[in-house]
Amino acid sequence: MRIEIYDTTLRDGTQGEQIAFTASEKLKAAALLDALGVDLIEGGWPGANPRDSEFFQRARGLSLAHARLAAFGSTAHPNAAPENDANLRALLDAETEVVTIFGKSWTLHVEQALGISREENLRLVEASVKRLARAGREVIFDAEHFFDGYRAAPDYALAVLRAARDGGACRLVLCDTNGGSLPEFIAAATTAAIRTLPSARMGIHPHNDCDLGAANALAAIAAGATHVQGTFNGWGERCGNASLCSLLPLLELKLGHETIGRERLRQLEPVARQLAELAGVPLHHRLPFVGASAFAHKGGIHVSAVRRLPASYEHIEPEAVGNQRRILVSDLAGRSNIQEKARELGMELDAHQAAAVTQAIKQREHAGYELEGADGTLALLLAQHTEAGAPPFQGLRFEIVSRYAEPEAATVATASATGDISTPPPHAWPVAAGASEARVWLRVQGKLVEATAQEDSGPVAALDRALRAALSGPYPQLQDVVLTDYKVRILEGSRGTRARVRVRVESSDGRRSWVTVGVSDNILEASWEALLESFACHLRN
Repeated sequence: MRIEIYDTTLRDGTQGEQIAFTASEKLKAAALLDALGVDLIEGGWPGANPRDSEFFQRARGLSLAHARLAAFGSTAHPNAAPENDANLRALLDAETEVVTIFGKSWTLHVEQALGISREENLRLVEASVKRLARAGREVIFDAEHFFDGYRAAPDYALAVLRAARDGGACRLVLCDTNGGSLPEFIAAATTAAIRTLPSARMGIHPHNDCDLGAANALAAIAAGATHVQGTFNGWGERCGNASLCSLLPLLELKLGHETIGRERLRQLEPVARQLAELAGVPLHHRLPFVGASAFAHKGGIHVSAVRRLPASYEHIEPEAVGNQRRILVSDLAGRSNIQEKARELGMELDAHQAAAVTQAIKQREHAGYELEGADGTLALLLAQHTEAGAPPFQGLRFEIVSRYAEPEAATVATASATGDISTPPPHAWPVAAGASEARVWLRVQGKLVEATAQEDSGPVAALDRALRAALSGPYPQLQDVVLTDYKVRILEGSRGTRARVRVRVESSDGRRSWVTVGVSDNILEASWEALLESFACHLRN
């Protein structure tokens, strides 16, 4: 069965916490959604804010190959005739072929929120839809709070659908606006709506407040709905909307329905990731189908089995949704994890080497390292057991001085790779107030190299600059490496400032990214270790 896909990421999705797009970003997002093959893209509410108004103005020049753009709004204001209503006028001015409006279908909202009679609301719904339809628009009617309304007064909720149909709506969408309904009730209410209006095309718009958004959408489709609304990555008000990242593969791969097609479905993860980048938020790693953890295997038994028979622990092929299998390495890892991870990184380990690496990983994890998310540190550890020759360089020692007050009142602290801390006289290093200076000693290509750097942004930034100064001569390629993320985690909070810390550094050369970690009860020493490994990892690739 063909299921029409209506994407509301750019409207309902932006009502989610931390989700926002500029007009330009919305245009880019619309192009991504169109290329993926969704049928309808809800661009926003014209007239509600300058951003959405700008988007619809600029979208007139948007060339979409497959999708159609929809403008979103509400029924006319109770005190305004539809012909003169500013909201309906703004929808028409957006010049989209499709217009979606919502209206009240729950008596609670009709009588208490709008403060009008039930009869007046029915008139308002029909007249508003008719105003848009007579202007040549294809009208989709979202029955807001339909399932709450059907629970409270089923005959009235169905009467609202009938009024929208009589006004000329081409699709009637049942909204679980509060997200509190269960699949069985969704199915029963959808069945009742279809029986009441058998010639109408019925749709479903579920929210995810009970973590049932996708399940409720499937229940409505099983009952006969052929139009589904959702957002990418499950974004939306409160707990979000039903996620199209789940619904598309569920409908295509599990139920055999036609949506965007299986070939386009292979672009699902890349599109989800690009939309997250446009919104400036991370793609949650635990999202089904598209998250980084969706096909990640950590347990030794799982890894051993999935190497021989992927279907033993994967319900679909990762490639079907554009994702990939990941093998995680931790203190739970067995030899199979280690050998498979080594192959992933282009190395081969025999049983003896794998056993040695496994033991080293368990010891490091016990000390506070977390290697499953530190591919750079793990690659270096594996290289120690598979490659001959010395590492590209060796870190010997570092010292840092930072001055936090005016020169006459400053205190100067130094830290070394051994973790020793002392307080030399203020005149020992002439560091400007508010600055940090780092000195490093390394053995590079058999020679002792020393470098010094000052930085106003703190001791770790100074340490990073000093290391680059020491290594840039023999290894000019390191100028391409940039630090993209730096995180510190306290491992033993009960010890206060004496606690061990884990420093996580993410680096990139513009083509790939890698993560390295350092652990110590001295935050500077942990940073030193993570930075050294970051540069070493780049040089080994």
